[in-house]
Amino acid sequence: MALNEMMHRPVVNTDVLTFMRNQEPLPGLLGEIEREANALGIPIIPHETVKFLNLLLSQIKPKEILEIGAAIGFSSSLMAQHVGENGHVTTIDRFDVMIKKAKKNYERLGLTDKITLLEGQASEILPTLTGPYDVIFMDSAKSKYYDFLPECVRLLKVGGLLIVDDVLQGGTIFQPKEEIPKRNRAIHKKLNAFLEVTMHHPALDSSLLPLGDGLLMIEKKEEIEIVLD
Repeated sequence: MALNEMMHRPVVNTDVLTFMRNQEPLPGLLGEIEREANALGIPIIPHETVKFLNLLLSQIKPKEILEIGAAIGFSSSLMAQHVGENGHVTTIDRFDVMIKKAKKNYERLGLTDKITLLEGQASEILPTLTGPYDVIFMDSAKSKYYDFLPECVRLLKVGGLLIVDDVLQGGTIFQPKEEIPKRNRAIHKKLNAFLEVTMHHPALDSSLLPLGDGLLMIEKKEEIEIVLD
């Protein structure tokens, strides 16, 4: 499995990063899954983002959560702990190897009734969903964030949160095009376009947090339709 190089390119001081990633490990089986993934270099949300989401979701108490990018099921399992008895998490992934790992982890954690994993391309699945969702967590192919934005906004309830992981590319997102390796230029172009829309749209209230590789928080303030060029 290819390692995510951005896991090792923090956007904050490395001493601060080390401090945050060594605070209060998760208890129980979910903590075991987190430690196993980190030991194997499997890309999951970093511990500082885990702690932040735990605090945030415990305060807003969402009932319906949508995740784009299940991976091994770690983040959806984390979020499922905060939806209450009648809440639910829906997640999407297209990679067979990840789907198998995610399903195994849901069974291991006893969450098969709390999480629905939709298998296939998010671009095809998102238009079929009706929502609304209290929280949408997007952690998929970075070049697709811009393309998925209209459907995410449609599915999100007014006052809901769209949380987008890994938007800073190790802090290189703002470098001149000439300094970006050619293989990464398409991703950088799409991420910059995504940030331009989400940070400046009058019906969206956004805040960029230096957690992990950049965590973007977006509140939908009113019912709108996002139309991209």
